Amino acid sequence: MRLNAKALAALLWLAGCSGGGDLPRPPIADTAVRSRDAPAPLPAEAGDARGPAGTSGMGASRYDTVGYASWYGDEFAGSPTASGTPFAPDAITAAHRTLPLGSHAEVTALGSGRTILVLINDRGPTHAEREIDLSRGAAALLGLGGEPTAPVRVRAVTATSSDAAALAAGRPAGLRLSAPPSLLAALRAQLKPAASTATPPLPRRRAPPGAAGYLVQVAAFSSESRARALATTLDGYVEPAGRLHRVRLGPFPDAAVAQRARDDAARRGYGDATIIIQPDQPRVERP
Repeated sequence: MRLNAKALAALLWLAGCSGGGDLPRPPIADTAVRSRDAPAPLPAEAGDARGPAGTSGMGASRYDTVGYASWYGDEFAGSPTASGTPFAPDAITAAHRTLPLGSHAEVTALGSGRTILVLINDRGPTHAEREIDLSRGAAALLGLGGEPTAPVRVRAVTATSSDAAALAAGRPAGLRLSAPPSLLAALRAQLKPAASTATPPLPRRRAPPGAAGYLVQVAAFSSESRARALATTLDGYVEPAGRLHRVRLGPFPDAAVAQRARDDAARRGYGDATIIIQPDQPRVERP
């Protein structure tokens, strides 16, 4: 028996209405819905009175501390860094005493919570009470606003390949989340009081009569402003010599202390720094 088109359509409709013809559907995971509705959880360290314990990608051995940051700029432009690359003031780099050259660190301003990623490419600071020396570009990105020093958190991290490439090319890395107020409060509680950032002019003074003063001559500039900027950074002084302005450190009590100062200047890119002995000579005002 042949069915016409209307009869065939009716049979198919009746079959579709039967209870056993539905195909099973996979359950919809409610985790995706929750992830859109719920706020992102704060890190475990937020509000912890013991201070930072967040994830850096480096495990329990990560470097994580608080201290004071300073910065340096045009006075070192083009000078070789400890890593061998010329210093670029506008790049997002930093000098640190112990973090490996070529590694990366997050720096958080404890006043604002702003956090940036920097490339460690130099050695410093020379001031014992400071934790890290930022390039001018890094200081501006962190929002230091021209202040000579600022309290910060320094945390070694493992950078992503894209962030590492950006920093190596002199560009900022991707944006970081600002630290929450509860974490900033815990970090500030660990901070030691800063020494006064003001450097009052020192009067002219002389070495003790008959004593040999060990000095380190770091560099000589035709530009007085560059010489004074470097002297301020190294805690040295400027001595005029005709049309040149010599940057010197000291006097030091013995040759061993002078040698350490000379080696530190060399690590900052001034490998021609030399030790000289100059008994009972006037010291000019510190800039």
